[in-house]
Amino acid sequence: MMRAILFDLDGTLTDPKEGITNSVAYALEKAGIPIEDKNDLITFIGPPLADSFAQFYGFNKEQCDEAIKQYRVYFKEKGMLENKVYPGIKTMLQQLKEDGRQLFVATSKPHVFAKTILHHYQLAEYFDGIYGSELDGTRSRKGEVIAYILEKENLEKEHCVMVGDRKHDILGAKEHDLASVGVLFGYGDEEELQLAGADVIVNDVEELKQYLLSKR
Repeated sequence: MMRAILFDLDGTLTDPKEGITNSVAYALEKAGIPIEDKNDLITFIGPPLADSFAQFYGFNKEQCDEAIKQYRVYFKEKGMLENKVYPGIKTMLQQLKEDGRQLFVATSKPHVFAKTILHHYQLAEYFDGIYGSELDGTRSRKGEVIAYILEKENLEKEHCVMVGDRKHDILGAKEHDLASVGVLFGYGDEEELQLAGADVIVNDVEELKQYLLSKR
């Protein structure tokens, strides 16, 4: 039985597109880079921010640190709650809890932000623990977050599964020999999830719920 289920947050439980792209655009504009189409910033959803600023804009460490600082100015004031819970998520979480599963959030986002978001949308009550990075960047890689949860919660990896929408979720799970489920209603496509080695790929929340409930 998959007793413990680890969920990514952005693109898996909630759709953070508006808040994240607005926050990134704010940071880039502060760096003198105007953004014409915020849809170009969707690639920032999922990976650690520092990786994305470096990869897509060639920022060095000092520039990344400043960009993240500016990102958080907007994110804390507005972007955090420019967010939507995917339809069916609450019902799924409730049924999984009623079925005796332990539920955790494993996000690269700072846990202080993740907790605020989950409490605001009344999702926090379903989780046995909400884990993420620290504001200084510690534990920003998904594999590090998963390792931290396994240790803190004393979980047996053979009874755990990681659910997420990007390759980072799947690769993080594989680092620790966890089963993984890729979801297609977030921001990763089927090819990305397959190449990362997802054990199962589901199309929507209903399919995800039925799969998780079936794994006894």
